[in-house]
Amino acid sequence: MNKEYYNRGLSKAKRKDYAGAIEEFNQALQLTPYFIEAYLQRGLAYYDSGAFLKAVSDYTEALKLNPESVDAYYCRALARLALKNLPGALEDVERAIRFNLKYAAAYQLRGMVRRKQGYIRDAIANFKKAATLYLEQQDKENCRLCLEQIKQLQPQELPAVQPSHSVNAPILSTKEYFTQLLEKAEKGDTQEALADLNWVLQADPQDAQAYCCRGVVRCKMGNYREAIADFNQALRLNFQDAIVYRNRGKARSILGDHTGAIADLNQALQLQPEDALVYIARGNAYRAMGNYLGAIQDYTQALQINPHDAQAYYNRGIAYSCIEEMQNAVDNYQHAASIFCEQEDWGNYQQVLSSLEKIQKFSPQFKKQNYNLLRQRLLRMVGGYWEIAERLIEQKQDYYPGMSEEWYLQKVIEDLERDRGM
Repeated sequence: MNKEYYNRGLSKAKRKDYAGAIEEFNQALQLTPYFIEAYLQRGLAYYDSGAFLKAVSDYTEALKLNPESVDAYYCRALARLALKNLPGALEDVERAIRFNLKYAAAYQLRGMVRRKQGYIRDAIANFKKAATLYLEQQDKENCRLCLEQIKQLQPQELPAVQPSHSVNAPILSTKEYFTQLLEKAEKGDTQEALADLNWVLQADPQDAQAYCCRGVVRCKMGNYREAIADFNQALRLNFQDAIVYRNRGKARSILGDHTGAIADLNQALQLQPEDALVYIARGNAYRAMGNYLGAIQDYTQALQINPHDAQAYYNRGIAYSCIEEMQNAVDNYQHAASIFCEQEDWGNYQQVLSSLEKIQKFSPQFKKQNYNLLRQRLLRMVGGYWEIAERLIEQKQDYYPGMSEEWYLQKVIEDLERDRGM
């Protein structure tokens, strides 16, 4: 008999006859006082009719019968949130998560609570976790709702202090999130960055920034054709993004489509005429086509925008060497090397030195310039104390007599790099 009352209660609740449903659940509980499902459903009917305190009471009774009822904790958290009892709601939803780590709705609810408490970073992290779980469960509608919550919260100021139980991997903003992924790829974690971007695009296939970011990561992996496909998709969603045109132009140039690359880079400059990176990319395309004077003009324009761009100096040096203006080439290489040294970008620094060495074979003057660059780098590595550098050089001279000054400088630098794990 109690099942009949219970089923009639479910039917009335479905028709939004909450008073009738509550009466049916009352009858069921009179016959069976330990009927936990009836407490849960009557609590839901009370909640839907706005009687939040009575709902809390029913969920509490359900928890007396089963202290590990995930649904009871979740529902009581909802009712407590409606009553603005944020600490109570947070306590209940965290218990629900403790008993079921895959409970997507509970993470979503915890995100709502943390948002109301002002912990925006924690709220975003919970919405992202919920979205991930919804996606795994193929519940794309709730996944989309969580992503909308994230987008609403991202522009807001984040609090200085976060709670000790904050969820891992919070998102700060759309720009910062994608920046972090690109930094991850730059450090060599391209597969992990790609996996994160695949997740973003699976959850929101209309995210133009994600397509652009994935295209950049694929370029770092050498998958230029797939990268161009991503840039194409990004432009279909937003045809006025200069960054996408710039990156697609660079990818096209690498694949040998220099005409297409220049068309993209021209479009990028129309949208963003003060982007030094576009001038460098277009200069590289011109250089690849043999238009060295056009390349030099673009590198010069990049340096007018950013006088400390080492790549612009380096590439202009290459262009000058192609037209056999060696002094101009060396001057630009030297500027590039000095900036790379200041930035402690030793990979690019060494690349510039290699370019200089090809020229230095023919002129003692250029050898002196290389010696000065090596001396500058060593001085920076020893914190500006040349007396330390001199002692290290003397040790090498004693151990390896008869070598050139440049050789000793290079040897000391290599040993310091090895010792420091550089």
